[in-house]
Amino acid sequence: MAGSLKREPSDAVEESHEINVTPLIDVMLVLLIIFMVAAPLSTVDVAVDLPASNAQPKPRPAEPIFITVKADLTIAVGNDSVPREAIKAALDAKTKGDTEQRVFVRADKSVDYGSLMEAMNLLRIAGYLKIGLVGLEAAPRADADAGTGGATP
Repeated sequence: MAGSLKREPSDAVEESHEINVTPLIDVMLVLLIIFMVAAPLSTVDVAVDLPASNAQPKPRPAEPIFITVKADLTIAVGNDSVPREAIKAALDAKTKGDTEQRVFVRADKSVDYGSLMEAMNLLRIAGYLKIGLVGLEAAPRADADAGTGGATP
């Protein structure tokens, strides 16, 4: 068993200057599939029908200040209708200039969201930033209690 450790020039492995793109294509296809599956999950397109709140009501202040947006889009401070440009003066009269008091906003069911936001912007411009939204207090539903065993948190 004779052998030679010398290599002949003809036995040399030739160098290849081409890139093997098959693994690159495999990786790109896997990434494409991942993005195709994940893309629909990142978008949320859900129709919302908000229910009435059944949260425990907080105690009201002795003299709450209510701003009401009526169905005809007029605004009332307390029980008195007030023009939009006089809201700040009416609120200052009720709160004695204390802009830190909470103002409760309530609106008719037929008032659109944009009109409600306009009323809240009028409050913000007047300097009243503590705003509470008023809604009907609904009784808890039977199916909502079924998931918690009837216990309230």
